[in-house]
Amino acid sequence: MVDVAASVPTVLGLRIRSRAGRRLLRHRGALVGGSLIGFFILLALGAPLFATHDPLGTDWLAVRKAPTLAHLMGTDEIGRDVFSRLVWGARTSLLAGVVSVVFALTIGVPLGVAAGYFGGWTDTVISRCNEALLSCPFLILAIAFAAFLGPSLSNAMIAIGLSAAPIFVRLSRGQTLSVKAEEYVDGARAVGLAHPRILLRYILPNIFPPLLVQATLTIAAAIIAEASLSFLGLGQQPPDPSWGSMLSIAKNFLVQAPWMSVWPGVAIFLVVFGFNLLGDGLRDALDPRGD
Repeated sequence: MVDVAASVPTVLGLRIRSRAGRRLLRHRGALVGGSLIGFFILLALGAPLFATHDPLGTDWLAVRKAPTLAHLMGTDEIGRDVFSRLVWGARTSLLAGVVSVVFALTIGVPLGVAAGYFGGWTDTVISRCNEALLSCPFLILAIAFAAFLGPSLSNAMIAIGLSAAPIFVRLSRGQTLSVKAEEYVDGARAVGLAHPRILLRYILPNIFPPLLVQATLTIAAAIIAEASLSFLGLGQQPPDPSWGSMLSIAKNFLVQAPWMSVWPGVAIFLVVFGFNLLGDGLRDALDPRGD
């Protein structure tokens, strides 16, 4: 027997994804953003190949030297090559951004879907707790969690993930409430499908597009948050390279060695800019009102 309730969203989903893919490929901003992100991913993965020096190696005869052929982006306060530290720091920033958002999705989506689908006291308890967390600014909440957990990169990622989770709780709850009212979900209930199957087969696939867009934009915010925590000494700990910790040290030498702050600042700007462009492109491409 043909499962009519399953076939309708499946066929529509395939058509929507096909149109979304074509719109995304035509979106110039998304292509630029994807190219920037791809460049930094390639840089991070190929760090051992691209780095020209040991990122932890010091040279006391080349302290705070301006960019030269030997040191393409100059050296820092103890003679370490800025370019090599920037390349290895890309791993830290991208890893922190992606892992933090995956952690936030893992926590936020199940809670939001449960609140929207089951309603009642489940929705009340989850929503009230979530609203309390949303009342605190994202970065302030991340700093508070990081200070409580202790200074380290892993703790910083957990802190950022916990701070970003309320965003996904709210979004997934709202999307679940919308999808739950669709006729094919009513049809699935009418034929006696269990709640877990309805959630996995009908709810989650249809709330995925807005979650993907939000995740892309949140990665950009998470990268900035990781740089901020490292700048404050709550993220990646010296001597391991991180764009935020590089800026933290560079602030003391803005006049004597401006290149120490310029390059990590530019790197943070470009990767965040790339994720924002890609997120905007995904939002336009996945908009069902698009052409």
